[in-house]
Amino acid sequence: MLVLGIETSCDETAAAILKDGSHLLSSIISDQIIIHSKYGGVVPELAGRSHVESIHQVIEKALNEAKVTLKQIDLIAVTKGPGLIASLLVGLNTAKALAYALNKPLIGVNHLEGHLLAVFLQETIEFPFIALTVSGGHTELYRVDGFGMYKKLGRTRDDAAGESFDKVAKMLKLGYPGGPVIEKMACLGNPSAHRFPRSFLEKGSLDFSFSGLKTSVRNVIAKRERGKGPDLSDADISAGFQEAVVDVLTAKLIMACEQEGLDRVVVTGGVAANGALRERVVSEGGENGLKAWFPKPVFCTDNAAMIACAGYHKCLDKLPVSGSALDLDASATLKLGL
Repeated sequence: MLVLGIETSCDETAAAILKDGSHLLSSIISDQIIIHSKYGGVVPELAGRSHVESIHQVIEKALNEAKVTLKQIDLIAVTKGPGLIASLLVGLNTAKALAYALNKPLIGVNHLEGHLLAVFLQETIEFPFIALTVSGGHTELYRVDGFGMYKKLGRTRDDAAGESFDKVAKMLKLGYPGGPVIEKMACLGNPSAHRFPRSFLEKGSLDFSFSGLKTSVRNVIAKRERGKGPDLSDADISAGFQEAVVDVLTAKLIMACEQEGLDRVVVTGGVAANGALRERVVSEGGENGLKAWFPKPVFCTDNAAMIACAGYHKCLDKLPVSGSALDLDASATLKLGL
């Protein structure tokens, strides 16, 4: 089965051709970093306009690289949410037009489900497992019992972890996106130079909160600018901030495994590309008898290959695909799991 995947939930315009669920023939991603970097974050209106300008060229490039034609496509899978509504509608309406013109089946995919299944592009993992989805827009914990079988265990109550990386990078004037620049700067700093707060919330909670950490960083920077408090470099602040985020993410992931009695974990989403997080999950997880899987970095960030993969399994396993027809609509706040 040949699946055309389309992803436009935020600021990446992406298309991919996937054969039989795991053989990736092409994956094209057009980012908008140059457009949004001057603002220190994604501007929704500009993101939507950029998708309109790029979507057809990206799909054409994916088809050419895979050496297939639209007529050979068996299924179209497209992100229907959550995300920026203007961005979602570009991909969704393009997919609906193609499905109608070519008389091809169309499946709407939850963006978060795509992230959960991204690791299946590399290898098959035995169910059940605990998944941590951590990105610029989401920080959530799931118990995954099978394709289409997701139980939400925890979520962020305020900022997503990736969003905090972006905001701290903006405070330090390091550029956008914040994740890679903070990680690079942290390698030059001392994480023990200043201990930032860790919010674990009430006992036993698997929820997250990063707003307090972000505020603490802002206060430290403000004191430094006034010549008060410890003389911390940008590298020290970056290292201390990153360690605080990694501490909380890893602790909550291990706690989820203990509560659910599972020993397999998948860490996915844009922040899963962070080397410090990967190392900590492997080391501390290993000490607690856990085995961890991570998608390749290219599959951690938003991409259409993961959407094609999720769509393939929905079709193959005849999973419920409510709304996955030409009347399919986008949802900026689409939920996943019970």
